[in-house]
Amino acid sequence: MPAPAAGQTTRPASPSAARQVEADYIVAIVNTEPVTNSEVRVRMARAEKQMAERNMRPLPEGELRREMLERLISERAQLQYARESGLKVDEASLVQAELTIARQNQLTSIEQLHQRVQQEGLNLKDFREDVRNQVLLARLREREIEPKLKITDPDVDAFIRERTGAKPGDQEINLAMILVSVPEGASAEERARLETRAQEVGRRARAGEDFAKLAQEFSDANNRGQDGGVLGLRPADRYPELFVQSTRRLKIGEVGAPVKSDAGWHILKLLERKQGGELPDVKIPQTHASHILLRVGPSQSERVAIDRLADFKRRIQSGQSTFEALAREYSQDASAKEGGDLGWSSPGQFVPEFEQTMNNLDNGQISDPLVSRFGVHLIKVDGRREQSLTPAEQRQLARNMLRERKAQEAFETWASEVRTRAYVEYREPPR
Repeated sequence: MPAPAAGQTTRPASPSAARQVEADYIVAIVNTEPVTNSEVRVRMARAEKQMAERNMRPLPEGELRREMLERLISERAQLQYARESGLKVDEASLVQAELTIARQNQLTSIEQLHQRVQQEGLNLKDFREDVRNQVLLARLREREIEPKLKITDPDVDAFIRERTGAKPGDQEINLAMILVSVPEGASAEERARLETRAQEVGRRARAGEDFAKLAQEFSDANNRGQDGGVLGLRPADRYPELFVQSTRRLKIGEVGAPVKSDAGWHILKLLERKQGGELPDVKIPQTHASHILLRVGPSQSERVAIDRLADFKRRIQSGQSTFEALAREYSQDASAKEGGDLGWSSPGQFVPEFEQTMNNLDNGQISDPLVSRFGVHLIKVDGRREQSLTPAEQRQLARNMLRERKAQEAFETWASEVRTRAYVEYREPPR
């Protein structure tokens, strides 16, 4: 059951996917490392199984073989680059990745996963090495791609329009209005008096007086402000252009300066604004977690940090201390003063290895020490829930989705460049 390519769900390869036994041989050399025929055939078996599970038409054997060989060559070049640049995967990270694979396959422990691997005739050492390589590739992507991604607000707007089909600028607004009417044929003196009146009402509204009461007292609109002057939520193009333009820069709840139309003076308050194409109401899983972070550097090696956090976990589980107390005393980030409390988090909020470990924990459970680019963590899950997203959270979700898409596109471009720089020699099968 080899590990998946980065970003794929892993399932054990079934014995039925095994191909006829044949002598192994080298099919390609990547720089100085060989790619063997058995590696290609294992990848082919996994790909065929995944296509069958998804009811996809299988590829012709020759085409599938070429695709899997090229994928292996590309991965081999990336792994060489990762190792040359000093990236490593420690045993704790490997164990966390195996636990994720086990849970994806409805297995309760790594021991069960290893049993399944061996039952299917796969070499356990090779399986674990493949998992280690996939974790290494994920870390390589995180280091090479993530820091370079820039997602702007216009990018998010365009992504939401793409997902919803909304047109640029589509929005709905809800306004309240006080009208100080100016009759046709009014004298200059009367016009000046009414303008002064409008300016005074506007000043009082902006000073915080109850807008609805001012509407009832001063508005000359059809219903004399009996509804508080509320005009209702409607598409912006169904409001006069004067109203739209004069409230464009207002924040929700603000009152603008009086504006003049043929009917008179209008004092407008922005009650609500909905951007066209907002994502539909959705609920997402959220996790309430805490952590203790020990940073790695000249004064504290990664090994020392791992050992210290393992000792913290033993002290917590034996009742000698609490997670919160140890976090307040030792955690080396801003959450320390809160006892390590990170609050409620949504998917995509943390780096992948942190989120993966957190998602594998039950309520109240504490992880083993986890290494990330920030240092070494001890994680505790305090609760889980489903939460409806606010408009701001919907935009953040869209931002995360767009970031993932751009990261994948950037990684594919980067991987192609790494592959191009590698020396590759293809070998013919022995005769």
